[in-house]
Amino acid sequence: MTRRASLILAPFALGCAVALTAASPPASKPHAAKTASVYAAAVAAPDRPADARKLDGQRKPAQVLAWLGLKPAMSAADLMTGRGYWAEIMAHVVGPTGSVTAFEPQQFMKNDKVRLTLEDMQARVPVVTLTSYPYQGFTPAPDQFNFAIMNLNYHDLYWKSDKYDVPVSDPRAFVRALYKAMKPGGVVGIIDHVGPKGDTRAIVDKLHRIAPSVVRADFESAGFRFVGSNDMLANQQDDHTKPVFDPAIRGKTDRFILKFMKPS
Repeated sequence: MTRRASLILAPFALGCAVALTAASPPASKPHAAKTASVYAAAVAAPDRPADARKLDGQRKPAQVLAWLGLKPAMSAADLMTGRGYWAEIMAHVVGPTGSVTAFEPQQFMKNDKVRLTLEDMQARVPVVTLTSYPYQGFTPAPDQFNFAIMNLNYHDLYWKSDKYDVPVSDPRAFVRALYKAMKPGGVVGIIDHVGPKGDTRAIVDKLHRIAPSVVRADFESAGFRFVGSNDMLANQQDDHTKPVFDPAIRGKTDRFILKFMKPS
């Protein structure tokens, strides 16, 4: 649900909350503290590079992964991993009995700096497997992931770039492939820059933003169930009119987090 939640649902939601509180005992404080410490320890891992740590303030990785529900021993995927920021943190959360697959399009692996950064990350955290694929050909094996995250890159599925050898691709085909790759009950978290409604490809080309409603429609079309949204990365000072690389807003964009689940 968006931050402008409908007042019509308020009485119903309140009733559900009361019923749930009455039916379910609260989680024990020691267990909650132990769970929270897993995320904090992952972010505080001493071997994380300084460049990655600089992003923690704007990305809030511990809070995001806690809300999305990544747990130790899970099989997780970092989609369009970039420099491996999320893959490395997730590797510390899932631990040696879990696994993380960092997916990166082949087109971006041509950049030596990106490739070497990812290889260094993989050497630090062997739990991570680095997998490259053709930008327009995402075909992971079925039923392998409990968890997946895609940070600030979903909009790029609507992007075309001759400079970076990125062809026109079908975002819904990507989501259908991801649906097959998730285990029943598996969770997917999508983080992206909030964009206006309109011609999605034109907006992405101009601003590198996307409307949350477009992402939700794509995932629900593939069979995912929408679980909820979170405003922890929101910035109401961002009016959604500037490109995300504009110095006035870079690193401070209004961002949404959407949570989806593959039905059991």
